[in-house]
Amino acid sequence: MDDAAVQELLSEHGAGDLVTATAEGLLVTMLPFIYDLDVGEHGALLGHVARNNDHWRHAPVGEALVILRGPDAYVSPDWYPSKAAHGRVVPTWNYVTAHVYGELVVHDDVEWLDGLVRRLTEKHEAGRPRPWSPDDAPPAFVAGQLRAIVGVELRISRVEAKAKLSQNRPAADIDGVVRGSLAEGNEEMARVVQAARPVQA
Repeated sequence: MDDAAVQELLSEHGAGDLVTATAEGLLVTMLPFIYDLDVGEHGALLGHVARNNDHWRHAPVGEALVILRGPDAYVSPDWYPSKAAHGRVVPTWNYVTAHVYGELVVHDDVEWLDGLVRRLTEKHEAGRPRPWSPDDAPPAFVAGQLRAIVGVELRISRVEAKAKLSQNRPAADIDGVVRGSLAEGNEEMARVVQAARPVQA
């Protein structure tokens, strides 16, 4: 994936899997993140976990990892015109993913958490007819909710991203994947396959 596509995935994803190796073994928690380009040299992913989730209490051994996923879907060989031509086709899986590595920092600070919760809410409520805000809830309730969570910040050191979107197939087979995805109602996969189509010489 090029830098622009990586930046889009980091900015537009919904949630990811936080993975850390610890003295107690591997720990994994799925949680929503927001990408902040202005933190550190390469930006950071900011999120929060429930205080009663012990993941935040166990210091990582080495780097932490967040796995972010874009669209993914099964690809049937039946979608390829080349199946009728020679039959040398097999099923596969198309996907977009990024493995984001970095230092994990824990934030047990209500002010930091309040800012994060507001940013996450604004991101996911944007475009709704009546966007919800933490200010819609009683202040004492919000304060209690903030005390029940702990912030996590992955300061990014590197990103390994891959988009496997039928780029290796002939143009007619790519057309077939787009048609097949649309027929199954997967407009997002059709869009990303079309966008990843190699430029014809």
